Amino acid sequence: MNITKLAQQYLFEHPSIRSCLQKGLINYSSLSRMIAKSHNISSRKHFDALLIACRRYKQKLKEKNNEGEIRKLLSESKIEAKTKICTLVLEREASFAKIEILESEIRKAKEVFRLVEGASAITLIISEEFLARAKALFSHWVKHINTQLVEVTLKTSPKIEETPGVVAYIYSLLAEHRINMIESLSCWIDTIMIVDEKDLAKVMELLRF
Repeated sequence: MNITKLAQQYLFEHPSIRSCLQKGLINYSSLSRMIAKSHNISSRKHFDALLIACRRYKQKLKEKNNEGEIRKLLSESKIEAKTKICTLVLEREASFAKIEILESEIRKAKEVFRLVEGASAITLIISEEFLARAKALFSHWVKHINTQLVEVTLKTSPKIEETPGVVAYIYSLLAEHRINMIESLSCWIDTIMIVDEKDLAKVMELLRF
């Protein structure tokens, strides 16, 4: 039994515990007992090994911690929000000719149009005023629709390209406050998040560093 790998795997699978360990908020003995219990470990020798493994892992986390750098970058960012957004999830076989028609109409009106192409579906992020038009164009291909959404765009400096963990930090921050992202995408310095309209005020509060 490789106790070190076991401890590392447990902490990897529990990011909230890992975060507390990194901040020095975790009692090593309590953490070791928790890991031992989850793997039915009763040997004193193995428990001591877990204790050592947790202490070493904390040191590694401390060396890798760049939270201050991330928060500084985010404090210099700008936030933009666009309300009355909806998403349409389409079958992968949806007509791209019709998608181009819809895109042309929406861009002519200078409204939001974004396309995310996946392996099993296509997601359109558009202004709600074009929802009826989209339904008419894609009636045979619509799998799912979400309405009453908001597009929040976080505009950072180009330093985001060389600062690891920025997007993960944002996502974990929202998740800790029970805010779900319907969709997310990025384009260079822009991190774009689609959230429920009711969560907008909380999102804006959390992203002001």
